Amino acid sequence: MLQLHFLGCVRIRSMTSTAILERPSKAAGSADPAHPDRRGPLRPAQLAPTRARLPGRVVAWLAQLSDMGGLLAAALLLNRAAGVSAAFAAAAALATLLALSLMNAYGFGRREGPKLHLARAGIALALGTGGAFLALAPVTPLAALTAGLQAWIPVAGTVLLTTHLGWWCGVQTWRRNGRLTPNIVVVGATGAAERLIAAALKSREVNILGVFDDRAARRPKDLRGVPVLGGSEALLGHRVLPYVDRIVITVPAKAGDRIRQLVERLRVLPNEIVLLLDGADPAAEAEAIDRIADVPLARISGPPSDHGKALAKRAQDLAVGALALLLAAPVMAAIAVAIRLDSPGPALFRQRRHGFNNEEIVVWKFRSMRVEAADATASRQITADDDRVTRVGRFIRRTSLDELPQILNVLKGEMSLVGPRPHAVGMKTGDVESARLVAEYAHRHRMKPGMTGWAAINGSRGPVDTPELVRRRVALDVEYIERQSFWFDLYIMAMTIPCLLGDSEAVR
Repeated sequence: MLQLHFLGCVRIRSMTSTAILERPSKAAGSADPAHPDRRGPLRPAQLAPTRARLPGRVVAWLAQLSDMGGLLAAALLLNRAAGVSAAFAAAAALATLLALSLMNAYGFGRREGPKLHLARAGIALALGTGGAFLALAPVTPLAALTAGLQAWIPVAGTVLLTTHLGWWCGVQTWRRNGRLTPNIVVVGATGAAERLIAAALKSREVNILGVFDDRAARRPKDLRGVPVLGGSEALLGHRVLPYVDRIVITVPAKAGDRIRQLVERLRVLPNEIVLLLDGADPAAEAEAIDRIADVPLARISGPPSDHGKALAKRAQDLAVGALALLLAAPVMAAIAVAIRLDSPGPALFRQRRHGFNNEEIVVWKFRSMRVEAADATASRQITADDDRVTRVGRFIRRTSLDELPQILNVLKGEMSLVGPRPHAVGMKTGDVESARLVAEYAHRHRMKPGMTGWAAINGSRGPVDTPELVRRRVALDVEYIERQSFWFDLYIMAMTIPCLLGDSEAVR
């Protein structure tokens, strides 16, 4: 499933994923002692998975909201406590907010130090306050305006100094730990790729982690210091993929067959793909590079509707998840005690599963099998009357109570309350890895995995031990991703318990 947008460059949002990924290293951001030059000049000190990325547009929105709340609170306080005219206080607050936006005080440019940023905010405060003063001068006594001005400037100035210094420090921290600046890899060691790297080195608004090129005999060791890490086949299984926001294909504009082959080969990845055609119109190439490598903070990472939906889903996860944990805590404690009394071993079982964008996460469950028979890789899926399952395990699996510890995964941001169920890394259907049975299997990794989902309430629960069951689950997961919304998630949550209670035949 590809979505093409002709906006100076071609964006290809692929919804599929590679079947097998190398296990991501916890030290993925650290230098390789054997190859200290393989990091390159555009790789951050730390690599954060894409699910932990903070979209710049959202950061800018939140900074604006904090200013709005702070300035309106200051206006209300001055009106109540100091007798400042309500009209002047409100006008000064709103005019200052407008001036802050016009002064680009929410850009947080990489080269902008704290003094310059605070100076920008101070100028916006002066312009907004002055504009409010002049606008109200014809209809308000001068003494009242002067008193309001003298009270407003120090209070509003303190609010802006505090909020903007805090946001500036936060942005620097997020940039250092890899959570704010998007990561890309380039396919094709071409002139366009070199120009893109040069623009990124100049702007520092994007991290280029490496270059991949299929021309083994002619590919260089690096491009402007960015290492060439192999061909496109090496990219398919590279451990850096869970940290990559987008893949940029830079190939000659006339190489139509090569472009089609690369797109077809890479479309199995869950990452976004962008075409930057080498040798195309210079103006179009410059515009495309500007879009990729010099994105101001307020415009990072896609359309605002996607950010709003993601923010609403995360807020839903935190609010409902925290409430669910509070209500479920006594039940979880009782289950843990019952498991310990029923069979030797720990109450909890952990398993590595694929999360968003193929990131490997550790998912927690209550242990339902005997310790010596536990299957962390799901090489043998559960069956009816499975002899590995304990007495307590049969009950908690039948009622899905074994999944309750995953609330902790939700609160950590690794999972969502609603989404495709996470499958174990290397899970097999018969003797074949499940991911190899369906071309669209990795559509599921374009969204965080969930505790429940559209597939679960439509009967696709438990093992997927035939190719037909794998295909049905993938189809339902893809349908959910295409329909996902705040209200659809609430509907699925509401339907989960009655579906589980009414389905005693499913093997779980």
